[in-house]
Amino acid sequence: MIARGDLAVECGWERLADIQDEILSISDAAHVPVIWATQVLESLVKSGVPTRAEITDVASGRRASCIMLNKGRDIVEAVSTLDNMLNSNTKQMKAEVKSVVPSRSSHLF
Repeated sequence: MIARGDLAVECGWERLADIQDEILSISDAAHVPVIWATQVLESLVKSGVPTRAEITDVASGRRASCIMLNKGRDIVEAVSTLDNMLNSNTKQMKAEVKSVVPSRSSHLF
């Protein structure tokens, strides 16, 4: 289980995102399930409107085996929103990576 607050206490805020990514990678390689428990959509559950950071948590949590939501007034809407986000076509989109090679004629001054 990746719980952001507890993990930050252990590794520091500066390394938190990298450590979360490492845990996901190592767990995937070892075929160990991961529960993404980072207060995902917490504001949506409590007040009906998610924060941008919570939306990003969902995107990061796509690599986990499951995502944990806390209970709250708008939990049904949060589950529906989470389902829509996880099953959207955006996860099928791949970033196009191009090699950056400076041309022979370009000079840096």
